[in-house]
Order: sequence, then C-alpha cells, then structure tokens
Amino acid sequence: MFRQRTNGFLLAAVALAVVFTLSACENLSVPKLSANYHFAKANRFFTENQYRKAIAEYELTLSNNPNMTQAYRFLGESYKQLYKPGVDNAENNEKKTKALEALNKAYAIEPNNKDIIYSLGDMYDKLKSFDQAEKLYLRIIELEPTNMSNYYVVAEFYKRYAGEKKEIAQKAESMYLRRIETDPDNPQGYAYMASYLESLQSSDPAKQLSVYDQGLAYRDRIIAIQPNSAEAYVAKGINLWSHAFRFQFLPAEQRMQYARDSEKALQKAIVLDPNYPEPWSWLSVLYKSTLSKLEPEKEARYNADGDKAMERFQDLRKRIAERKKLEEELKKTP
Repeated sequence: MFRQRTNGFLLAAVALAVVFTLSACENLSVPKLSANYHFAKANRFFTENQYRKAIAEYELTLSNNPNMTQAYRFLGESYKQLYKPGVDNAENNEKKTKALEALNKAYAIEPNNKDIIYSLGDMYDKLKSFDQAEKLYLRIIELEPTNMSNYYVVAEFYKRYAGEKKEIAQKAESMYLRRIETDPDNPQGYAYMASYLESLQSSDPAKQLSVYDQGLAYRDRIIAIQPNSAEAYVAKGINLWSHAFRFQFLPAEQRMQYARDSEKALQKAIVLDPNYPEPWSWLSVLYKSTLSKLEPEKEARYNADGDKAMERFQDLRKRIAERKKLEEELKKTP
C-alpha cells in the first residue's frame, strides 16, 4: 500500500511545486522566465508518465536556473521511475547514478525538506542500501515527531527487511508501537500493528501461533474503540479463521472454537452492515476450508452454505458496482 500511494503523492507534489515556484518569482530575468516555462512543461510530462521527455525539460530548467530545488528533485524522481531495481547494465546503472546525483543536489540545497528526504530515502531503499535509507527515514521523524504517518512510513520500511535480521523486525515493531503511543485512541495504529504481526512468518508453529495471538489482541483493541465497525469484525474473523486453518497441531476442539468464534465475528459484521460484501466471502472460506474438515460428517452442508455465502458476496459486489456506475453517469449529466 505504501508504495502504491507514492505516485499519487508525487503528482500532488508536482502541482505544489509549480504553484510555489511561480508565486515566489518576482522581477524575473529572461533565464528564470525560461526556467519556469521548461519547469511547467516538465511537470506536465511527469504527470503523464513521460519521464524521458520530463528529464529533458528538467535539465533545460536547471540550465537556466541551477538553484531550482524542485527541478532537481523531480529530475531525480524521473530517473528513479525509469530505473529498474536489480537490472545490472550500463544504461540502468546510469539512471541510478543520475537519480542519486539529482536527489542529493536537492537534499544539499534543502536538507530539512521532508519530501526531498523521502525521495532520496526511497531511492536508497530501491537500491537495498539499508543504512543510507534508514538514516534518511529517521531524519523525517526527527523533523516531525508528532506526525503519526511518519512512523508508519518508517515501520513499513523496516517491515520490508524484517525477514533478514531479527533486530530489524524489532525496529519495525518499535515504530508501530510509537505510532500507537503518539495517538492511543486512534484505531488505525492498532490496525497497522495487527497487520504487521499477521504478516510475519516463522518456521516454528508455536512462535507463529504466539504472533497471531498478539495480532488478535490488537484486533480486540480496535473493536473496543470502534464497536460498530463491520471492517473491524471482519479483520478479527479472518485472524480467528487463520488460527483454525493454519495451526493443525492444535487439538481439534480448540481449532473448532476458533472457527466458531470466527463465524460469530463475521456474522456480527453482517449485522452491523448488511450491504458489506467481505464477511460473506470469508464465511464461504471458513465453511469450505475449515468447518467442513473439522466436521466431515457435515461437509455437504458446509459446502452448500459456503456456496450460498459466495453467491451473496458476488451479488453485493455487483450491486455496489452498479451503484457506482450510476453515480458516475449522474455526475456526467448536465
């Protein structure tokens, strides 16, 4: 999710860069007017994902105004978008070098600019240069210690390396906890922590179970804060289903209890929001993958219930799609 949002943030930053750069320029010389012209043109190419054309225009911008920080930043971002991690050839290595050169120039001019720090940190992250990326991401927290989203950014960074070293996994957990401490009444922090724990993998089934138990505890804390959230109950139901499905070493009675608790959580989600499709999908999974195996004498019934639940899920998804289509058509109506 974190990386999927990156381009959206960049496009918004491009728009802001144009506004601030142009509004700050008074009594412009001809070179600076030319720089602004090429900068606006470059930004247009950038938003259209035409990065090679954007690079040419950003370079023309800087030839006319070598002090335009945002031009360096988005020149680096353009090279970054063209760079292919893991590909070792002369052309790709040149893109890497150019991206780092431009982003480091922007950072040298504005060392306290959070957006530039993030851009450079993200590039080092792509290069798997853990130490350089970590230093930059931690700098963002230094600059904005009360901004909760910063802790999430750093935690997600650590999460990508958590499987490599135990101490990095501990750093990720620490960041998620700091996110919670910054705003303990916000359920999102607990959701991040639960999702992180549920993503961890261990070859030791007992350790894996312990991690899932911790995730379940955070799911319960979310429900305590948001008792009417259908989404929170679905997330709890999925966690409980995972207990019943994954941990085959547990006694059948214990796995059955997890399965029944999962069913209760999913049914509660349906009561809270009858038009929410997701609990029906997971009920189908629960019936067909778990309960039918725990009670094989009832397999036919559970499979039938699973089919009905899936039909309900698909029907609700279809209704939502139709409603969305109608809303879009109504927006176009003059």
